[in-house]
Amino acid sequence: MSYKSDIEIARSAEKKPIQEVGAHLGIPAEHLLPYGHDKAKVSQEFINGVKDKENGKLILVTAINPTPAGEGKTTTTVGLGDGLNKIGKNAMICIREASLGPNFGMKGGAAGGGHAQVIPMEDMNLHFTGDFHAITSAHSLLSAMIDNHIYWGNDLGIDTRRVVWRRVVDMNDRALRQITASLGGISNGFPREAGFDITVASEVMAILCLAKDLNDLQTKLGNMIVAYRRDRSPVFCRDIKADGAMTVLLKDAIKPNLVQTLENNPAFVHGGPFANIAHGCNSLIATQTALKLSDYVVTEAGFGADLGAEKFLNIKCRKAGLSPAVIVLVATIRAMKMNGGVAKEDLGQENVSAVKSGCANLGCHIENLKSFGVPVIVAINHFVKDTQNEIDAVMQFVTSQGSEAIVSKHWEFGSEGSVDLAKRVSEIADSEVSDFAPIYPDEMPLAEKIQTICKRIYRADEALIDKKIYDQLKQWEEQGYGDLPICMAKTQYSFSTDPNLRGAPTGHTVPVREVRISAGAGFIVVVCGEIMTMPGLPRVPAAESIYLNKFGEIEGLF
Repeated sequence: MSYKSDIEIARSAEKKPIQEVGAHLGIPAEHLLPYGHDKAKVSQEFINGVKDKENGKLILVTAINPTPAGEGKTTTTVGLGDGLNKIGKNAMICIREASLGPNFGMKGGAAGGGHAQVIPMEDMNLHFTGDFHAITSAHSLLSAMIDNHIYWGNDLGIDTRRVVWRRVVDMNDRALRQITASLGGISNGFPREAGFDITVASEVMAILCLAKDLNDLQTKLGNMIVAYRRDRSPVFCRDIKADGAMTVLLKDAIKPNLVQTLENNPAFVHGGPFANIAHGCNSLIATQTALKLSDYVVTEAGFGADLGAEKFLNIKCRKAGLSPAVIVLVATIRAMKMNGGVAKEDLGQENVSAVKSGCANLGCHIENLKSFGVPVIVAINHFVKDTQNEIDAVMQFVTSQGSEAIVSKHWEFGSEGSVDLAKRVSEIADSEVSDFAPIYPDEMPLAEKIQTICKRIYRADEALIDKKIYDQLKQWEEQGYGDLPICMAKTQYSFSTDPNLRGAPTGHTVPVREVRISAGAGFIVVVCGEIMTMPGLPRVPAAESIYLNKFGEIEGLF
């Protein structure tokens, strides 16, 4: 049986005018700022007007460690949202925007797949409403103002060897990872080493997604540390006097983007912080507004549960006072087989023993998520070549872990295929009491917070923190940053820092390479192993196959 591609399915969808989608949520047309006919931003005035309404139930979708076999976390998020609406519930979806870099590289888009997609798919995966361009511009403005300040006398006494603010571009471009800036003579400034990250790794992106409103946005931007003086005292963005102009550039970007699913159900697609160097969740404004407009909000966290869900629960929920009612953990039979040692080219063959071996990874995630005090259910994202014997093996394993698993066929059938999952998730959300709590308190010392995550979530023997890094953590504590949460940056492919170590490794250690402070966003970044904040393109990038056909339609985007 042949199946249509994601873009073919998305292109054939019957979209409703965005005003109709907004009306379903009770958003008057005058409070929608349309970008064409099928997407719009929601006005701050409307958002302020619903702040006192009661919250709906928050449902977090996360996954096992990602594999080349694919897990379908976003697809399941969309499918579950459609399924909840299918059974008569009032549900919304909240996901992140896609970065151009991965779209033209190897990862692809971030709009779901099959018959569980958010549309307009092409727009969402390309320029969309310009939010990422605004973030890039705001970030670049600060970069320019730092070097301009140094050029015109450096009144703040910035040590040019200790400018920590890097530049950004929303593209995978390894050649820009490390550069020398201001070459070319006196008129171009003072030469210094610099570098580029991808836009989604910018602290401005993280701040946009954690800010409560424009005033909070400007305060957080002003609190960013951009450089240090020779005495190691910090220089803030507000010292450069860039925070006001940056906020002006972001005044529209902070407004959530309203779109729809293939089944015309409402979705907010807003923000896109890297799930390694940042917290990997959609914007706080979008999530909180959705909770006021619907009875159930289905959202996701980036990468696997050891990274994305841990940060969602320990950072986003802590800062926003959110409490998820249920967590949906996505797994696939194919990924279980890969975790059990099967090569990608052999995944189409039944292998129950490999499935059972691979379930160890799933078991660790279940136990980790339960430790936050939230009910956990496993969604088996169905692939057409999965066999019943393989499915039964996963179902039995999940039952042995004190949880339950439900097969969902939303990729193939849309909401018709996710009804069982939607029914059970809503039952749990409505009947079971979530006793959510982060796994470490604010007042715990920073080094202990790192050890807690490494031991409890990664199952490591310890985090290896040398004296230089330990002293830096103590200095931040003395400066008043000790209550900040930890944002771990490590490979998404394993519980360990070795991306090739699949399954449920134990007996390993987590070497901490460096620590960085995101004083504006409000967390400490802990870099472990080899983590790149500027990805590179693969040998054959997806961009080589993306083009306009004779009808002016985009081909090759996925």
